Amino acid sequence: MSPSADRLAVVLLSGGLDSATVLAEAVSRGFVCHTLAVDYGQRHRAELDAAMRVSRELGAVSHKVVQVDLRAIGGSALTDDIEVPVVPGAGIPVTYVPARNTLMLSLALGYAEVLDARDLFIGVNAVDYSGYPDCRPAFISAFESLAALATKVGVEGGRFEIHTPLIDLKKSEIVRRGTELGVDYALTVSCYQADDQGRACGRCESCRLRRQGFIDAGLPDPTRYV
Repeated sequence: MSPSADRLAVVLLSGGLDSATVLAEAVSRGFVCHTLAVDYGQRHRAELDAAMRVSRELGAVSHKVVQVDLRAIGGSALTDDIEVPVVPGAGIPVTYVPARNTLMLSLALGYAEVLDARDLFIGVNAVDYSGYPDCRPAFISAFESLAALATKVGVEGGRFEIHTPLIDLKKSEIVRRGTELGVDYALTVSCYQADDQGRACGRCESCRLRRQGFIDAGLPDPTRYV
């Protein structure tokens, strides 16, 4: 391990509110951050553009975009010809992308091993979220166990830590924390169906959760709506 490897981190950065807050948190903890966005065939590229802006604004030392076409398997309103709902339904919503966080963490894990980093950050949340199974603490714990078994680092006695600083926070608490850390949320895009300019629909579940977070935090919402 290089002398500075214990301070290197790979941060998964979608371009949304949560991942921007996670990057700011990682930087505040003294990590040298390399951000990773995944172009997986989502409905719009606005969030990928936002990820690049946020990475630069918050001081990451590099930003990488990896392409994986999940439209090839579909099964989600974000990767298939399925309408994004404006009213939440029962059970796991159709905006769940099969295996998305498993895939993204796997890519971040491989990138961390290449960089000789041992720390990964991801913005999963198990409080104000849509019921996605890959946002729960049990999933993160299981992936850390997988990383110990499936990598050269793990086999040789090293370990990776997956940091989830938002996992137990309400959306309002995330907004307050990010604001304290200087996150400019006007740079971020959370909407499931933002337009080409990054303007939010204001109707999907992601928009509703985001807007309520600012209301509950008592802070102005800088989101640009259609």
